[in-house]
Amino acid sequence: MPCRTLNPDKIIETAETLQRRISERFPGSGLSGVCRELVDVARASKQRIVAVSRPNWALRVGIALILILGIGLLGYVATIIDIKRDTENFFGVLKGIDAAVNTLILTGAGIFFLATLERRWRRQRALADLHELRTLVHVTDMHQLTKDPSKVSDVSTSTPSSPKRLLTPFELTRYLDYCSEMLSLCAKTAALYPQVTKDSLVDSVVSELEQLTANLSGKIWQKITIVQNMTRMDPPRSSKQNTP
Repeated sequence: MPCRTLNPDKIIETAETLQRRISERFPGSGLSGVCRELVDVARASKQRIVAVSRPNWALRVGIALILILGIGLLGYVATIIDIKRDTENFFGVLKGIDAAVNTLILTGAGIFFLATLERRWRRQRALADLHELRTLVHVTDMHQLTKDPSKVSDVSTSTPSSPKRLLTPFELTRYLDYCSEMLSLCAKTAALYPQVTKDSLVDSVVSELEQLTANLSGKIWQKITIVQNMTRMDPPRSSKQNTP
């Protein structure tokens, strides 16, 4: 039977494996620390998604009590209204009808607000978690900004403010590839939320996050392609390493 939903355990497992790969290739690097944060966020997201998918019985009971009390109060007010049928009180009856209609409208709005409170609570929890993932995406992108593929060539020169670029062409492609994988894992972690919330706003935010990670990953692969093309034109004299 084909799997039709994302498995958070598989995402966590993949993130943990990626973190080990980065630590083995670039021990003590900042990217390794960011990937460790990604693992923590993926684990936390699994627990948060379970919490969001559970019915909030305390909230539901509270809402039910408020609705019962409100309906009971309206019924009590209706029983004490003294309706007079004489013509002198005609305008008073009209005012009473107008007040009753306004009361029903406000009551309906209050019922709708309370009935959708749990869904909006879930939405706020999901959006807060997605904001954390978006921040992690930008942090990952920051780590690849200074990885300039033009520095693979000996033609380029550095300035006093230029960052140190000590990576070989092979190491640079691995570093950039790790960044791309981390962006993909961020998007997959975010995609877990629409599976349980069934909320259009959450789905829209996740789609925007997926588009963001796809665009950033595309830029990263442009750098990788440049490095690979320059390496073919001027292959390194000594660099035989195995990919983890």
